[in-house]
Amino acid sequence: MSVTGIIIAVAVVGGVGLLIGVFLSIAGNYFRVETNPLEDKVIEALPGNNCGGCGYAGCNALAAAIVKGEAPVSQCPVGGEPVAARIAEIMGVEADTADKMIAHVKCKGTCDLTFNNYNYEGVKDCRMANFVPSGGPKSCDYGCMGFGTCVDVCEFDAIHVVNGVAVVDSDKCKACGKCIEACPKHLIEMIPYKAKYVVDCMNKDMGPLVMKACKVGCIGCSLCAKECPKEAITVADSLAHIDQEKCIGCGKCANKCPKQAITWLAR
Repeated sequence: MSVTGIIIAVAVVGGVGLLIGVFLSIAGNYFRVETNPLEDKVIEALPGNNCGGCGYAGCNALAAAIVKGEAPVSQCPVGGEPVAARIAEIMGVEADTADKMIAHVKCKGTCDLTFNNYNYEGVKDCRMANFVPSGGPKSCDYGCMGFGTCVDVCEFDAIHVVNGVAVVDSDKCKACGKCIEACPKHLIEMIPYKAKYVVDCMNKDMGPLVMKACKVGCIGCSLCAKECPKEAITVADSLAHIDQEKCIGCGKCANKCPKQAITWLAR
């Protein structure tokens, strides 16, 4: 190919590239979506984890909802009160004073209080093990398997397996809810940080079966419900549950429980 031909080819390619660049620039300006300045400020105030714990697809979606008035300024569970205060200042409103929520694993069936029905050699993942006989090797079909699937999904290092049972660090937990979604046994629930007592059991079997599976399982005897002065405890499906809005933290239920299934949350 001659030098002239090379120059012409380069010029053509360069010209085409220039035309494409001009076209893209014009198209970008034409199709550009204007954003609300308030929305940009709210996005900057949010932590940027995009965890979905707020109920929206990510921080950008939450920011848009807050600016539109579709979500409160305290909707971000990761940011907590500091972020809520900053967003409230941006929006010119009062920050909500909602109670801090944390995840809690409702199981006390540690290795010394339960046993395994068989040796499990499969994948160490709770969701996978849930498909094997009895929903895992543990003697309690409802208890924590301890393989740490909830640990793997937590972005804040707020949950660890201790002696065969997952335990949440209440000070690190951001209430994003990913551990709740990951647990195939549905053992994890959100409770107020200020909660004092919780029934640490999800076994819905009758008392005799529970006692064979775990030394600290709730047997549905209703003694705690009868002892509670505020009617904060109900028993359904042979399992007690505490209504945290009614509970005054007197501890009478825990003292009455014959199986020590009710835990005092010391914090």
